[in-house]
Amino acid sequence: MAEKTRNLCAEIPEELHSKVRQRQNESGKTLSQYMTWLITTFYEMEDKPKMSKENTRTVAFQVPEELFERFKEYLSKHGIKQNAFFLDCIQRALAEDAEAGANE
Repeated sequence: MAEKTRNLCAEIPEELHSKVRQRQNESGKTLSQYMTWLITTFYEMEDKPKMSKENTRTVAFQVPEELFERFKEYLSKHGIKQNAFFLDCIQRALAEDAEAGANE
């Protein structure tokens, strides 16, 4: 059974509208899919605990230029921030490792 949906309509500044539509077109998603993803991502980020400067560390590494350019295109296409991408990768790897350790 398909999930019930509702229309959401709001006027926003033209500059923001242009930016949203550009990112939506780059993503390859329909406007409905993109807005659902965007709003869902916002609320997921809002629910995550915030990091303060006192309890954070910097991770830095170098990659080949061609890989870096492909990575930046990917981030732009999906509307993802670099730090959010890497935090998600780290959290997934740690969760998989914990799950593998529990199954041993």
